[in-house]
Amino acid sequence: MAVPDIQRFPGKTVAMTTFDTSILSLYANVGSPSLNAADSALLGILYGNSSPNSTGTSGQSPVQALLSAQKNETTGVKLTAQQPDVKTAMAAFTKAVNGASNLTAALANPVVLNVLLTANGMADQIGSTALAVKVLTSNLNDPNSLANVLTDTRWKTLAQTYNLSVNGLSILQNPTTISAIAQGYAQMTWETNQDASTPGISAALTFIQQAASITSIDGVLSNATVRNVVTTALGVPEQIAFQSLNAQEQAISTRLNVKDLQDPTFVQNFAERFLIMNNVNSSSLPSASSTDITALATELATAGG
Repeated sequence: MAVPDIQRFPGKTVAMTTFDTSILSLYANVGSPSLNAADSALLGILYGNSSPNSTGTSGQSPVQALLSAQKNETTGVKLTAQQPDVKTAMAAFTKAVNGASNLTAALANPVVLNVLLTANGMADQIGSTALAVKVLTSNLNDPNSLANVLTDTRWKTLAQTYNLSVNGLSILQNPTTISAIAQGYAQMTWETNQDASTPGISAALTFIQQAASITSIDGVLSNATVRNVVTTALGVPEQIAFQSLNAQEQAISTRLNVKDLQDPTFVQNFAERFLIMNNVNSSSLPSASSTDITALATELATAGG
């Protein structure tokens, strides 16, 4: 659902208020006495007439879900590591790398690549087998190697983590490495599980972890997860990806001061904004059009809601 901009409605007291910031303020008050009936009605429309104050994970607002995930992350990851499917996957990975005769044989095993990519936050690339193998075996000292030229910098980070062209299979057989991969696999599995109840939680958590390392607009655009969070939170259309790099840079830089990503409070609030917008965009609205939503938001802001 496209998010309308209330700035398009002149003559209103909300002339400088956007729809997304109105929704952001509403969610900030979910569960508080200040949430009036009109606010609840708007949130109900956004969530298929469900109650924003209901208990349980499925009844949480996106912001509440994120805060809950952050609070319970350490315990959640530990419990996930003990789940049968996670233990089975890691046992299969360990057996595969330790039983491989060489690096080529190890990487040819789907179990190895699936675990490796998942543990490093790249489960979305599991189907890119040939690309993954070429990146992982790239010569990082060669500026023209595949790892160094791909626009998605996650690939370069992956290659640097193991530097297989230098370390070979032994790095994957190292118990310390296997332990780190097991931790990463449990972490990413836990984060993905959070998405089942609140879409985007995994991306929000990754953004919070990586934001401080982003020092330029190019850094935003070259990291698939960060890019998704930023463009969604700012309401930048997905179609911007088909525009020139300069156009993409301008679309982000005019809306975001990249220096703010060094501020933990800003990053947290921005991640919350992303989750709200992500859930608004993906909400099914069978009983209300975007015009209805805009009208409600305008009424709320005009009434001081």
